[in-house]
Amino acid sequence: MALTRREFNTLLGGAAASAALSPFGSALAADSSELTSLSLTSVAAAIRAGKATATQAVQACLSRIDIYDPKLDAFITVMKDKALAQAAALDAEQKAGKFRGPLHGVPIAIKDNIDTAGTLTTGGSALFEDRVPGVDAPVVASLMAAGAIVIGKTNLQEFAMGGGETSYYGPARNPWNLAHNTGGSSSGSGAALAAFLSYGALGTDTGGSVRMPASYCGIVGLKPTYGLVPIRGILPLVLSLDHCGPMARTVADCALMLNSMAGYDKFDITSAEHAREDYVAALSQPVSGFRIGLPPSYFDGLEPDVAKAVDEAVAVLNKLTKGSKEANLPSITSRPSLGTLGEYMAYHEQYVKSSAAKYMLPERRRLEAALAAPPKAADYVRAKWDLELLRRTIDDSFNGFDLVVCPTQRIVAPKLDDLITRAYSTTPSNPLVTSNCSPFNIFGLPSISLPCGFSKSGLPIGLMISGPKFSEGKVLALAQAYEQATQWHLRKPALSPKMVVPAVVKGA
Repeated sequence: MALTRREFNTLLGGAAASAALSPFGSALAADSSELTSLSLTSVAAAIRAGKATATQAVQACLSRIDIYDPKLDAFITVMKDKALAQAAALDAEQKAGKFRGPLHGVPIAIKDNIDTAGTLTTGGSALFEDRVPGVDAPVVASLMAAGAIVIGKTNLQEFAMGGGETSYYGPARNPWNLAHNTGGSSSGSGAALAAFLSYGALGTDTGGSVRMPASYCGIVGLKPTYGLVPIRGILPLVLSLDHCGPMARTVADCALMLNSMAGYDKFDITSAEHAREDYVAALSQPVSGFRIGLPPSYFDGLEPDVAKAVDEAVAVLNKLTKGSKEANLPSITSRPSLGTLGEYMAYHEQYVKSSAAKYMLPERRRLEAALAAPPKAADYVRAKWDLELLRRTIDDSFNGFDLVVCPTQRIVAPKLDDLITRAYSTTPSNPLVTSNCSPFNIFGLPSISLPCGFSKSGLPIGLMISGPKFSEGKVLALAQAYEQATQWHLRKPALSPKMVVPAVVKGA
């Protein structure tokens, strides 16, 4: 049965650098398509150099949102009036000789499970369709203090519980092919960036939800070390695995955002004390001495196009570094359950008991099952002990190599219909492991995904680079070295205002 978006909602849920600017010259600000094609780093430099204003950058993004977001459903809330007001204030400050920070005047998008003062934060759920926080999450406040302008709240899998196929607001669609998934749960952030609707975005990552959309949408997404970026003010999924990370179109953009995002928050029980670093400066470090580890099991079961692209990427990296060798990381499959259902319920129990019908069917089934058979407290405590020991010792695995490299996803973006069918099926299944992301959430290690090729059907393929705790500088440096040695990040999806949105089909 083909569904309209309204029917779908009802059924599923109920109620930079100056060199980069030179080709544009003084005409840059007059052409919104040229302005939105700039990277975050470049548009920040354009605004600082007076070649564009914050208002022009916001208007350029809003124009593209008006044209393309009805096709993509990347945004749940577009903050037009607030964004324009913020831009006007920042332009006035600039005229007075004041700059708030390195992101002055740059429009960014915020995943809609991250609190924004005075603006809806829904978690992609009917449960919170009227929820308006009173204060910004610390990570949002930090970005705004650096001059960023929040242009809107992006779509996501309901409460970040999966791969992007179920949202009360309808699923976000992949700009490279509207019939395909964008990757979850930060699906809207990935779509917005790939479609040039925003210069940067925030995502959250519990099992890969920054890096999966990065891989499927052909952008860059960084999951920092656990605790480096505060997650207070973000709707929790599994607090012991939750991360917040920058998403953008280049590695340098993510580094620039991370500079403003990282920091200790004593009111955040996950926050880690770590000395301030300059991640932009870290990009310039030489990578020729880096040694790369290739974990064999992470290369199993790859689609042929993914295998080919990653093999070619490793060949490029071998020329940039000291080379690669086989590397072994701890297995997570044999370890006790980390008690994820217990952590789901720590937040959702009260809502499941009072308002279960407001959840989408797949999420409701999962939560009601956990409520009916909660994990034993002793099992959960033992799992937490095991997790703590693993994180204390994981850096020991980096013996003889500095960073590990592998495919982000073992497949390219699947079709939305297939994912929805599987989400709604009551038939037990044992799906193949398609993602390499979740181990690095368990390890708590920094991990970045960036484009490394395309399938024969034109869908992006992602490469993942990961390192020991707090090695973001090295991870970013190697990622940028690869990015500069290739041109995958320069490709753009062939969007058209006349493109047809495929009907969403509910699975059996």
